[in-house]
Amino acid sequence: MNLSYYVLMDFWRNFRNFGNTFFIAFLPALLFLFFGVSMDVSGLSVGHGNVGAWIMIGMAAYGAVTATTSLAGSAAVEIQQGWGRQLSLTAMPHGMFVVAKSLVALAMAVLPVVVIYTIGAFTTVEMPLGRWLLAAVLSVVAALPFALYGLAVGLLFRSDAAVGAASGIVVVFAFFGNAFSLMDGILLEIGRFTPMYGPVALARWPLAEGLVLTQSGTPDSDPLWFVLVSIAVWSAIFALACLVLQRRRTARR
Repeated sequence: MNLSYYVLMDFWRNFRNFGNTFFIAFLPALLFLFFGVSMDVSGLSVGHGNVGAWIMIGMAAYGAVTATTSLAGSAAVEIQQGWGRQLSLTAMPHGMFVVAKSLVALAMAVLPVVVIYTIGAFTTVEMPLGRWLLAAVLSVVAALPFALYGLAVGLLFRSDAAVGAASGIVVVFAFFGNAFSLMDGILLEIGRFTPMYGPVALARWPLAEGLVLTQSGTPDSDPLWFVLVSIAVWSAIFALACLVLQRRRTARR
């Protein structure tokens, strides 16, 4: 089976799945319209743009993380349910299957970013074009570690329902990751050590360069090293979970 044909076919299959597409692209877009466009504060200045840009980036990062989580988890379930053995009967080797799934997950992660950034371009968002594009790229790149999270869930539960639940938990991660609403005090301090805080902060770096908006109105800040270390640590945790679960699955055979 041709790689490009399989990637297009699998992308179209996932895109046609209304549940997947809604939670990956359209729900974050609706949230952005509600919180980022209709609010009076969206035009206030923040860093190199405005509050609308701050909210837009957070919603896009949430959508990208949901995409990588659900697609990687579903791929793990498919392999364990025998789809990998079916493909081995074709000309597509297992390694090519992994590459194909990675490309599909990347394409699905780009989808919410494109949708939300397009809405932002025609509404209240203000940000220089170069920083706009860099924030879009970082929104996708910073979401890639969550493919390991989705993979770990798929290896642990081997169920599409569990993968859906894992995508639902991403909402909690996004809240504590400061993607949705402004936090302050103890919630902000707790949030700094949760999985999505680093990816969201990195995606917002071209806009705010570490500046953190708070509910009280008193600005806070994060150094770049802290953001990068947070992403690296959680990536290592997810990768270790995948390794342990894969070894446990192999040992049972």
